[in-house]
Order: sequence, then C-alpha cells, then structure tokens
Amino acid sequence: MTAPDDPIALLDYEPKTDDLMAEVIHGLNQEPKLLPCKFFYDQRGSRLFDQICELPEYYPTRTEQAIMTEHIDEICAALGPDVLLIELGSGSSLKTQTLLDHLDDPVGYVPIDISREHLLTSARRINRRYRELQVMPVCADYHQDFDLPTPDREPRRRVVYFPGSTIGNFHRPDVRRFLRRIARLIGPEGVLLIGVDLRKSPEVLIPAYDDAQGVTAAFNLNLLQRINRETDADFDLAAYRHEARWNSSESRIEMHLVARSNQTVTIGRRMFTLGAGESIRTECSYKHTLTGFAELADDFTVESVWTDDGDRFSVQHLTVNAD
Repeated sequence: MTAPDDPIALLDYEPKTDDLMAEVIHGLNQEPKLLPCKFFYDQRGSRLFDQICELPEYYPTRTEQAIMTEHIDEICAALGPDVLLIELGSGSSLKTQTLLDHLDDPVGYVPIDISREHLLTSARRINRRYRELQVMPVCADYHQDFDLPTPDREPRRRVVYFPGSTIGNFHRPDVRRFLRRIARLIGPEGVLLIGVDLRKSPEVLIPAYDDAQGVTAAFNLNLLQRINRETDADFDLAAYRHEARWNSSESRIEMHLVARSNQTVTIGRRMFTLGAGESIRTECSYKHTLTGFAELADDFTVESVWTDDGDRFSVQHLTVNAD
C-alpha cells in the first residue's frame, strides 16, 4: 500500500492467492505438468531476475540495451512528443531510463508489474530521478484486462513498451490474442515498442537459461518456494533440479524443474505425484524470425526494426492498423 503522503499513487490489481492456487492446481493437472511463469516474480524472484540480466551468459539484456543506446534518437523520433509511456513487466525499470532520458516531454509513465513491492520501489526511484514526470504504477497481471490511470495532461498517443524477450513466453496463438488486446488498449494512434528475441544456436541459448553461477536455477526453484509460502503447499525444494532444454521443432527454450526422486505434493486438498525424472515445465521462451513475428502481429504494422550486428535480438516499432 502507499502512504497518504507518498507521491506515488498505485492502482492495485494484484492477483489473489486463490488465483495462484487455482492456476497451480490447473497446471499440475496437465500432461506434461506445468506452472505459469508469470508467478516467478515475487519480490525475491524479481531480484533474482535482475541478477540474471547481469550474467555474462544472458545476452538479451545487454544486446537490447546496446540496440537502444545506438538507435535511441531514431526510436524517440518515431515515438514522437507528449506520449504516455506504458511499460509491461517493468521490473526495475532500468531499460526505461534510456527512453525517458530522450523522449520529448512525455506526459507520464505507467509501469505495470505483478510484483507490488518491487514495482513501488522502482516507481519511487523513477519519481526521484524524473521530478517533472507523472509516475503512475499499476500492480496487475498484464495477461488480464485492467484499467489504465489517467494522466493530468492529455497524451498525443499511448506507447506500450514491452522490452526483453517476454513476448517469447507466449505460445504463438496467444501472441495474436495478446497483441490484439494491446492494440485495443492503446487505440488507433497507439504505438508498440517491443523486444523480440531471434532464433539462434542452442550453444548460445542454453547457457543463457542455465548459467554457471546457478542464479537461473535459484530463480526457477524460487517459484516452488513462493507456492509453498502462499498456498501452504509442501514442495521439497531439494528434491528438484533446474534444467534448460532447446525444443527445435517449436523453436523455443524450455525451463523445467525435474524431480530427483518419486515425489508427492499436497496443495490445498489436492495431492499430486511425480515420478523420478519427471519434470514440471515452468517457462517456454520462443525465439522468432522477423518474418514470423510480423505474421503474428497482424493487428499492427511493423514500421521499423533495429537489430544487433549478429541478428541475435530485435527492437521493433509497430503501429496499430487502421480499421
């Protein structure tokens, strides 16, 4: 919650514990078993992901930042002045500072994240750094519908910023549905600035999701710890190991938690069993081609694409198609 004298006013749509339990039970009833990756980001999970972004193996963050730095004037010219900047999955909002340092008189910044405390910490830091900027955080699961705050000044357009490779977590049919929702959210003059990870060698991809220091493993296992804490489940964290796999036929990296031995888990009144070596899939990260992503984003027109020299990652500027 925000204090009465806090300059940050939070719109709070944080998912309830019952929602988490229902989705966990639903996922464990699937074959193969799975857990929603959106629940990675409690306060500890968000901190661990920030550490992942600094790892030498994790190329997306530094590659995307290099693209943004090199092309920032061109990107901001494309976005235009007086925009309302809306960031999905804002986390620490570190990448956003490059945009905010160069945008022409933005009317406000709306960071949206599922982790309330991490969101408030980042929003307050942005507020201190950009004193003239109206910062309006929203705690929400952006997979669901929610209302946006109204800035004091009328924006010329709404710009959704969706950095990183998070769009890769969506299965292909879900990409279309999600982007259709974004198009409705930002309206006919709206712009989407999105990071899209590109297909590349598994020799590059697998270490990015299974680093030598074990930070990604801790991040993955923290999901079980959160489920234990918030749903009174009884996962034995020591009984699972992290594993990253490349699924070539689906063009995606998968993260799994693999049972080291036969396991029985109780969640609420439900009991689940896993055999030794059976896994729970916790994340899929699809790696797209430029042509393939443009076909999925059929409610938008791809106006510009910026990539690194090795074509490992792309930052894309899309506009909503006219009706």
